[in-house]
Amino acid sequence: MYSEQDLRDAVAAGAITDEAAHALRAHVAQMRQMPVTDEENFRLVNSFNDIFVTIAAVLLLVAMGGIGSAVVPGLAGALIAIAAWGMSEFFTRRRRMALPSIVLMLAFVGGIVAAPVEILSETTIDDNARMVAALLAASFLAGAVAAWLHWKRFMVPITVAAICATAAATVIAVVVTAIGPATLDPENIVLPLVFAAGIAIFAYAMRWDISDRARQTRRSDVAFWLHLLAAPMIAHPLFHWLGIADGGIVGPGGVVLVLAVYVLFGLVALAIDRRALLVSALAYVLFALGSLFEQYGMVELSVALTALVIGTALLMLSAFWPAIRAGVVEKLPGDLRKRLPVVGTLAQAA
Repeated sequence: MYSEQDLRDAVAAGAITDEAAHALRAHVAQMRQMPVTDEENFRLVNSFNDIFVTIAAVLLLVAMGGIGSAVVPGLAGALIAIAAWGMSEFFTRRRRMALPSIVLMLAFVGGIVAAPVEILSETTIDDNARMVAALLAASFLAGAVAAWLHWKRFMVPITVAAICATAAATVIAVVVTAIGPATLDPENIVLPLVFAAGIAIFAYAMRWDISDRARQTRRSDVAFWLHLLAAPMIAHPLFHWLGIADGGIVGPGGVVLVLAVYVLFGLVALAIDRRALLVSALAYVLFALGSLFEQYGMVELSVALTALVIGTALLMLSAFWPAIRAGVVEKLPGDLRKRLPVVGTLAQAA
């Protein structure tokens, strides 16, 4: 099994021509009845060897963490980061294995962030909330720098999302430090910051998407992970403000509002040809519909009916995604259409 990235690498290496690669993509699109641009390809597992290597790497990282924790606070994170970087030199830089590369990158950045946090947990300053928040900000900043160094060395697409995540966490921690954790109101301060960060990351993801409208380079993979990060940061605050996230009972009016927001997410997802928003908001919609069915006495069938309604809708959307997306994009202004990913049709792909 060969991934889209393998195809790009083969063209870059001169193993096949660009025309041959386009012909192969068109053939696959025709066989699947789905344009390549709408497949939202990203490489995760090429063979079982990816899973095998990942399991072995995780075992080694766990061992490093256990040894470090037994010696001195903070050493566990450092050993995990060192081991992850070393394994990345072989499995990422030389073997170009997708799943191990993702796990090792997350372990490296996580180890850098965790080292000072572990030291902090063993000190006596945990009574000073402002100092703790400041040190957490420094830890997240170190994680952002580490992620940037990893990106410069290995160019793993998910790394850009890790940079954005740690950078956003740094900013939020700095704001918390400035305000003072003792007087902090998470609902009025942290959630708006998370929502604003989500919007910013979404806009940044669109910049990567715009630079590769045909989705044939690594930039599309970077955008995929950025969208996957931004989606929950946008969805959770919105549905929390609608009263869904706190577990409250949802009435008919609330369900209509939740569904309206979800439809809006769906239109955005269709326009940008990314499904992350729909997936991130799915749990809230399921909860809202389930609560509504329970209110009308369908307690035993609430889960089944909710799954039936949402599952059917999502399957229909997936089956007719290219046609529905074409209809949505055609109604957008011309300048905006030129910035969005290419509207794929089987005729064009062939």
